[in-house]
Amino acid sequence: MQSAAYWIALLAVVMFLPFLSVWFIIHPFIHTWRRLGPAKTYLIVAAIVLAMMAVLFAVRQPLLSVRFGARPAFAIAGGLLLAASLAIGIAMKRRFPITALFGLPEISPPAAGGTLVTGGIYSHIRHPRYLQVMLGLAAFALFTNYLALYALLAVCLPLIYLVVLFEERELRHRFGEEYERYCQQVPRFLPRIFRRRAPGP
Repeated sequence: MQSAAYWIALLAVVMFLPFLSVWFIIHPFIHTWRRLGPAKTYLIVAAIVLAMMAVLFAVRQPLLSVRFGARPAFAIAGGLLLAASLAIGIAMKRRFPITALFGLPEISPPAAGGTLVTGGIYSHIRHPRYLQVMLGLAAFALFTNYLALYALLAVCLPLIYLVVLFEERELRHRFGEEYERYCQQVPRFLPRIFRRRAPGP
């Protein structure tokens, strides 16, 4: 019988890259997806994601062949990072509609672009969703201590940064000067300890 660490590692290996790839599929070809509409877009993207997951599951044995063993200190650190990831997720969902989490505004016509969310956790960092993903993956890597998850983390961090650049380009296109001002006031991932004061009258 496989350990809990194995199943957590398997879940991460099979799911993280396919779901991250969604944004690389959508953002560079946003105008094509808008012409197709949300229903056809999600159908095509879901088929690609499921195919990727099937391939990764098929090669799971070589991918998960190296584990460095249980390390209590690593497991504790992973638990703390996971708690931080969950806290960010809770704070984010209070402000972010579920349709936006699934990318609906991006593939909707420009007239249905929605509003820029700047309150709550979004007043401290611009991309809590991606910070949550990075912390969660780091937590799984430390908790399970599999080589594959450390490699996945090393691959996903620059990919997430590229996704952020794609998303920010799209947000600048949709919200213009409003988003530019927001970017000047709020950092991408790490909140400022001392926040800048707005200039006086």
